[in-house]
Amino acid sequence: MNERNDEVFSEKVKAGKRTYFFDVKKTRGNDLYLTITESKRKYNGDDSDRIEFEKHKIFLYKEDFEKFQDGMSAALGKISDLWESGEFKKPEPREELTFEAL
Repeated sequence: MNERNDEVFSEKVKAGKRTYFFDVKKTRGNDLYLTITESKRKYNGDDSDRIEFEKHKIFLYKEDFEKFQDGMSAALGKISDLWESGEFKKPEPREELTFEAL
């Protein structure tokens, strides 16, 4: 929980230079909403070697959860169909790390 005590759940997903945060939060009225944040490392153009982060945030409220899920499912389904058609490049399979491999 954060200082304001409004965070219910948080999931961090690292993806190369980008990190995505999926945060479930609650309002004072005990309604839930979701924030999706993309954080991207950005190197400052000067010689300071200072790393900055560019952030973009989406707020998704309870009345839109179902429509968002439907849209996301439709988009991901289309991507899967396009990959299967062979017309577009699929991502490389990730190597799963197991205890046996250690």
